[in-house]
Amino acid sequence: MRARKNVLAVVAPHVGGRAAGAALAAVLPGEAQVTVVEAADEDPAALREAHVVVTALAPVTAGHLASAPALELVQCASHGHDYVDVAAAHARGIPVCTIGSSGAEAQNVAEQTFALMLALAKQLIPAHTALTGGDWALPRLTGSLTELSGRTLGIVGLGQIGREVAHRAAAFGMTVLYAGRHRVAPETEAECGGARHVPLDELLATADYVTLHAPLTEETRHLLDARRLALLKPSAFVINTARGALIDQDALADALERGALAGAGIDVFDPEPPTPALRLLRAPNVVLSPHAAGVTRETLVRIALAAVRNVADHLAGEPLRDVVGRP
Repeated sequence: MRARKNVLAVVAPHVGGRAAGAALAAVLPGEAQVTVVEAADEDPAALREAHVVVTALAPVTAGHLASAPALELVQCASHGHDYVDVAAAHARGIPVCTIGSSGAEAQNVAEQTFALMLALAKQLIPAHTALTGGDWALPRLTGSLTELSGRTLGIVGLGQIGREVAHRAAAFGMTVLYAGRHRVAPETEAECGGARHVPLDELLATADYVTLHAPLTEETRHLLDARRLALLKPSAFVINTARGALIDQDALADALERGALAGAGIDVFDPEPPTPALRLLRAPNVVLSPHAAGVTRETLVRIALAAVRNVADHLAGEPLRDVVGRP
């Protein structure tokens, strides 16, 4: 019989906290002794004794890692890993894993991307607000209502999620451009509605809608800064369902306030939850949602199962999936 291992499940309050952590704990292998917390250092003894930390958007810092001498694995219950100090983990020889290859979030993130795009194209928020206030706003809104069909969608990052977005764009009759470090295989481009690889600046200058699906790294932080936002057409819309810090939020607010952009659909913020001082909360023609793109009932089940599968493999001595770099 294998020795019991201590698993610390850390689920940030804004993505479900203890309730979501308890559901995660319920599907972990029986040989795991699970402690559920909302911050990695909430229970110092549990952190000190942890062999595995499973984290759902809760920071795991160098300090947390230093307080966990028995740690063998950090498992992110997400596609991203920007909230984990990967360099500090690797310095200790501790692997950090995501659920990237599972595609657990891809369906809903793609759907949320199109929900935001459609809300902007059809002016759903101002139309709803006007009607509930007794204002039949149709004459005023007519000039700003648009179709997705025939428009150009620029996808930044054609990974699993970006490809799901491209499939939907093709169904809507959109032309698809994509930017990324590498061109994908021609057959993948064909499957994505004939997607065409272009440099990022060309994509920004051409697209009617720009949607971000890149990981957050030091290289991609503020990928859309003031200079790049200025490349966009005044009629263009920006969608972000990836990570808040991919966009310079103040620069985006500036562009919206000046009318240099037609609008933005934002599901992710830096930090999360956003502070009341965030200018995007009051910017014109924005549609905002609270990081809802990865948290449908169906998605949460897939995320939990993907994370648990990797933890179970580790406990059984099997190879890990989706290791970030190599320690």
